[in-house]
Amino acid sequence: MADCLRLKKSNCRNCYKCIRHCPVKSIRFSAGQANIIGDECILCGHCFVVCPQEAKEIVDETEKVRVLLKSGDPVVVSLAPSFAANYDGVGIEAMREALKSLGFYDAEETALGATIVKREYDRLLSEDKRDILISSCCHSVNLLIQKYFPSCLPYLADVLSPMQAHCVDIKRRIPGAKTVFIGPCVAKKDEAQIYPDMVDAVLTFEELTNMMKDEGIEPRREIIPNDESRARFFPTTGGILKTMKKDAPGYSYMALDGVENCISALRDIERGLIHNCFIEMSACAGSCVGGPVMEKYHKSPVRDYMSVARFAGKRDFDIPQPAESSIRKLFDPIQHNAAMPSEEKIKEILTEMGKTDPSLELNCGSCGYNSCREKAIAIYQGKAEMSMCLPFLMAKAETLSDTIVNNTPNGLIVLNDRLEVQQINSAAMKIMNLNSATAILGDNVVRILDPIVFLDVLESGKGVYNDRVYLTEYNRYVEQTVVPAEDGRMLIYIMRDVTDEEHERKKKEEISRQTVEVADRVVDKQMRIVQEIASLLGETAAETKIALSKLKESINDE
Repeated sequence: MADCLRLKKSNCRNCYKCIRHCPVKSIRFSAGQANIIGDECILCGHCFVVCPQEAKEIVDETEKVRVLLKSGDPVVVSLAPSFAANYDGVGIEAMREALKSLGFYDAEETALGATIVKREYDRLLSEDKRDILISSCCHSVNLLIQKYFPSCLPYLADVLSPMQAHCVDIKRRIPGAKTVFIGPCVAKKDEAQIYPDMVDAVLTFEELTNMMKDEGIEPRREIIPNDESRARFFPTTGGILKTMKKDAPGYSYMALDGVENCISALRDIERGLIHNCFIEMSACAGSCVGGPVMEKYHKSPVRDYMSVARFAGKRDFDIPQPAESSIRKLFDPIQHNAAMPSEEKIKEILTEMGKTDPSLELNCGSCGYNSCREKAIAIYQGKAEMSMCLPFLMAKAETLSDTIVNNTPNGLIVLNDRLEVQQINSAAMKIMNLNSATAILGDNVVRILDPIVFLDVLESGKGVYNDRVYLTEYNRYVEQTVVPAEDGRMLIYIMRDVTDEEHERKKKEEISRQTVEVADRVVDKQMRIVQEIASLLGETAAETKIALSKLKESINDE
């Protein structure tokens, strides 16, 4: 298969949206990155449309077309009829003028090829009398049948697509011509490559628009009516039927759009429940006007249908019908080798995912697969990872979280922004003498704690850390931390019981106080003794002085 869709790895963000929307689950996840499985992909482009990170891109063939334009060969555009919806108010004459300004030799409507194809469908029903005939205009539908419903291949119309029929006709009429198809489809790039020598390159409308912008070309708004243009209805749901005669006796005619609807019909065909009918199948909802490039950048289904309907005439294009053999196309089954696990292996994988009982198989689809069993098969095939199961991850996270929360020695309380208790662990219940969490869960925290600190944190948006307080009602000292979470919608309250530490601290303070008091008493007593000694020494000295003075006076008198 041609590499028409690819992944921009730097953009892929592990969201699984592409696998949820992939109708055939042809995406492999590895290390959180989505990789398209080429031999399983039907190129419907859904992953390109829904990817929120722009991680899927259609391979650009602009440079290939520029090389063709410089080759000297006449390069003719086959323009898909859905252009009338993509370029509002612009007719084929204005588009031809713009395309010639880009260097193209000429531009024609793919609807010319559609006229050839629908005539052959009418012939197959009226002359070959096919039991069931499925339109083969949509390459994604063709790939769907080739890869997933090979038993339905005999019912697939063995006729060229309008793109191919038109390009073959261009090359027949213009010797040496190169053909470039322009439309809203990624699958056409693949169709052009796997059926060579018909279409030389394929551009999307987006690529054409960018080319015109680079050259400063703006198509003028003008539509010239042409009543011989009924095949312009082809890109709408039921558009093929609108152009057909629908006169084959005994046949029913129906139109289906969307891969899921096509798959449902193909399953009924496999079971033998459908007969004598022509089925127009389109992979895109709304048919080609709902193609991936249209849906990504120009999604307006009702307006797009009206644009095409106003542009279409009531009679067929005047174009000769080629020989049947020149528009014949064969379809072979396309194998994809995805091994199927045994029932025992499936059960083993389901058990690893925590689905130990069928009742636990939620089939929620969050991983992108329709059932847990389908997901288990994808894991076996290497297409999915165990971690893609949201309930499995949640259960694992909750188990880990509960283990941590319930075994931490610190008390933990989770509150919402209304200060209602959402979670409380056993350590917190022990601190506050609660017998059961249900006694407080859902109630306001004011029942068990002073709410002031929580209100302050809610108002300021700033946490409180390691604030030591005394809980009077519980006769405990705690070191409390209050942290806002989830943009202030939740509060996490952590309390560390420091009652023993506080008692030990106070005991040490009391010992220190008593020591200081003893020291003060000792000092006071010593000071008194010193003062008494000093006083006694003072009295003795005075008496001695008096005695000596009297002795001196006595000696002097003699």
